[in-house]
Formats: sequence, structure tokens, C-alpha cells
Amino acid sequence: MNPSENRGYLTTEQSNPRSADLDVLSTIDLVKLFIDEDRKPQLAVEGASEALSAAVDAVASRLSKGGRLFYIGAGTSGRLGVLDAAECPPTFCSPPELVQGVLAGGAPALLRSSEGLEDLDTAGVDDLKEHQFGADDCLVGIAAGGTTPYVRGALQYAVDLQALAIAMACVPAEQAPMPCHLDIRLLTGPELLTGSTRLKAGTATKMALNILSTGVMVKLGKVYGNRMVDVAASNSKLVDRSLRILTDLVGLSREQGLPLLTEAKGSVKRALVMAAGSMDLQESETLLTNYNGNLRKALGSIGITLNAAAH
Repeated sequence: MNPSENRGYLTTEQSNPRSADLDVLSTIDLVKLFIDEDRKPQLAVEGASEALSAAVDAVASRLSKGGRLFYIGAGTSGRLGVLDAAECPPTFCSPPELVQGVLAGGAPALLRSSEGLEDLDTAGVDDLKEHQFGADDCLVGIAAGGTTPYVRGALQYAVDLQALAIAMACVPAEQAPMPCHLDIRLLTGPELLTGSTRLKAGTATKMALNILSTGVMVKLGKVYGNRMVDVAASNSKLVDRSLRILTDLVGLSREQGLPLLTEAKGSVKRALVMAAGSMDLQESETLLTNYNGNLRKALGSIGITLNAAAH
């Protein structure tokens, strides 16, 4: 049993004076304390807005040229990356390889904690190599305390490859500098349960990843207005959502929309072009291909703008 260096200087490891009596609080006071403290993650993300904005633009630029986005982390941080990556294909119909989550310990660590694996700085590099991570790709290294060897080693590897390296941590940069091109710091402060970064740090990280992946997909043309027009109609809920998008944007009833969606092979984007432009499937595919799948640009080229206002 070998301890790390003393990490008590990290704000994520320090004791929160507001919860010094946590174990003797009444249940309602405990709940209210957590609710009040959980206002801080939003402020932390707001404080990182400039860095997040730069990350969205930089990642979108690389992905538009054939690059991929990888999240890497251990424990809670890694699981949050895997979760965000897994949500991209059904939400944006993106290929599974476009956004990938890499977790120390692999898939088994999703269900059973494998935090010991985070101590190996070469392990993150090995995992990236298994995914053929290259110079055109982007890496977001997530580590609440900023000191995880698994993540730091992976970030250094990305820097050395001249890939895009983005660090995401919940402590000030001066406490834990990380090798990167862009540095996102979500300063959530000490946790109510000392050192348990699945709490505020995890919440802020999830919020930041939501913004990053959604912002990138917006920049890639996978959204029209605020509608997820690239949604994959793969279950009954998503078919319903697809039909409502067709109703909202081109005025089709559900009875009209369903056969059109079927003809468009489940693609809302193709169905929208077919309806708005009076095109067949092949014509809609050609038009979208000419504009790299960007619905607004494709329809704009034939003088059509859809009404994306709320219905």
C-alpha cells in the first residue's frame, strides 16, 4: 500500500466548513445544505465560459476535417466522459467512432470501481494507442483534482503528437498544472463530503461536457434552430420526436410525416428536405451531401428557410 504525495493542498481534497457537522444534521437540513451547495457548479461552469467556447470552436474545426473527439479519465471523471460520448449517436446520428469515451479499466470499470488503474501514466497512452489516436484528433483529459497520472500521461501524449489536448479539472491551474493546449477549470471548491468529487466536481464536469459536445454538434450543422434534426429514429420515443420536428418545421401532420420518415429511411434531415424542397430521396441526399449535411445551408441554397420558432 503506497500513498500518493500529500494532496491536501488541492481544493477538491479540503474540508468544507459548511458541512463540519454533516453527520449530526437533521435530514431536512442535510438535504437543504446539498441543494444550496449545488448552486456552485453552475457558477463554476460560468467562470469557464471563455475556455469552453474556445474548446467548442477548436474541436468542431478538427472534427469538420475528419478528426475525432476522445474523452479520457478514471473513476467518476472517466464515467462521465463515457456517458457523454454514448449519448452522441442517438442524439445527433453521429458515427460511434466520432466521439469516444476512454475509461481507466475499460468497460468493467463502468460498473465496478477500478480506481487503482489511474496511477499508471503509461496506461492512458496505451489505451489511446489501442484507439489509433492520432494528430488530427482531440483529447479532453478529465481529472477533478488535476493530478491523475492516467490522464496526465494521455494529455502529454496528445501534446507530443500535436493533436488537440484539452484539460478539464476542478482545481486552480496553479495547484495542478496539466499538459494541454486549452485548460478548462471548473472551480467548485471543497466538497460537502470531503474529497468526494462525484458531488459538485462531477456535476460541474457533466454540465461542461454537455455544453462541449452539444456546442460542437451545433457547429457541425446537426441542429436546426434548437431541433435535433439529425436524431436517429431508433425507438418509439424518438420516432415521436421526429414526427413532431416534421410538424413544427414543415407543417406535416403525424399521418403525413410517418410515411415520409419511412421513405427517408428514418432520417429527419432527409425528410425535411424532401418535404420543404419537394424532392425525392435521392435528390435530398445529393443536396445534403453537397453541403456536408448542413440542413440550413442546403435549404438556403434553394432559397428555403424553415420556421424554427417554438410551437
